[in-house]
Amino acid sequence: MDEKISNLREEALVKLNEAKNALDVENIRVEYLGKKGLVIEILKNLKNVEASHRKEVGEKANILRVEIENLIEKKMFELKEKEYEEKINSTEKIDITVPVDEKIGSLHPITIVQRELEEIFTSMGFTVEDGNEVETEYNNFEAVNVPKYHPARDMQDTFWLENGELLKTQTSAAQNKIMLKYGAPLKAIFPGRCFRNEALDASHENTFFQMEGMMIDKDVSISNLIYFMKTLLSEIFKKEVEVRLRPGYFPFVEPGFELDIKCPYCDGKGCRVCKNGSWIELCPCGMIHPNVLKLGGIDPEKYSGFAFGLGLSRLAMMKYNINDLRALNSCDLRILKQMNIK
Repeated sequence: MDEKISNLREEALVKLNEAKNALDVENIRVEYLGKKGLVIEILKNLKNVEASHRKEVGEKANILRVEIENLIEKKMFELKEKEYEEKINSTEKIDITVPVDEKIGSLHPITIVQRELEEIFTSMGFTVEDGNEVETEYNNFEAVNVPKYHPARDMQDTFWLENGELLKTQTSAAQNKIMLKYGAPLKAIFPGRCFRNEALDASHENTFFQMEGMMIDKDVSISNLIYFMKTLLSEIFKKEVEVRLRPGYFPFVEPGFELDIKCPYCDGKGCRVCKNGSWIELCPCGMIHPNVLKLGGIDPEKYSGFAFGLGLSRLAMMKYNINDLRALNSCDLRILKQMNIK
């Protein structure tokens, strides 16, 4: 029996060394370790071995079984590494500069709107920054003038993580890092995905997209804010857009406003989009609070600035006449096909 086990070991080693691919290795595994494998048969037939040698044979057979398992795992790893090397060194290359066939796919409405906004803002001298989706409590709240136990935190149903961090509830979470990065003066926008524990309906989602923007310089006023927003919205809707400001409370701006636009679909006459109210609420905005500037390392005695938060999801709904916010996250490709967005 010892000789048989030894021979099996030598045979398995030779076959594994000669194996050329994963299929060869799998065949070897079945031959030796399958339900009717040669090594398994030895273990099954231990009852036929003399009692005095049964333990010794069993131990050797189990050692061989483990050894073959390890050799198979090692061989599979070597074959995969060899495959990767061949692909890396292959003369076959993919030309990423080849134009994509537009019939293959289409862009998401939010992507379309975001790219349009980025192009408009960069033409006005704004830089485009990225923000984190997982943020610290400090950046999401305290750095934008919402300290611990402030009642304004109740306005946002936050997803908290076990490590004390959170899924950002607003793109404002990037304000402090960007101010510390650039100082003043600065003009920046920072789009991103936000998360809130909302009950889902046609106008609410737990995952949505925003674009934050801010401009900080000497003598920046509300007039600058109105100018940039009107220019932006006129570019998006391809016509002159009338805007108005209403007082609104947001901890990170003072004074704060709600910016409305006269309904671009009915020109203020009243329709289902504006709910016959002539105006559509678009975004919060205002002059950056002095405390926020200080936390960002900027002297509020020398500089002032405005900030705004555009809802990319809402803009996409308005631009493409989508009446249910949930459709944007549904992965339903029929929506894109219906709008024929490329």
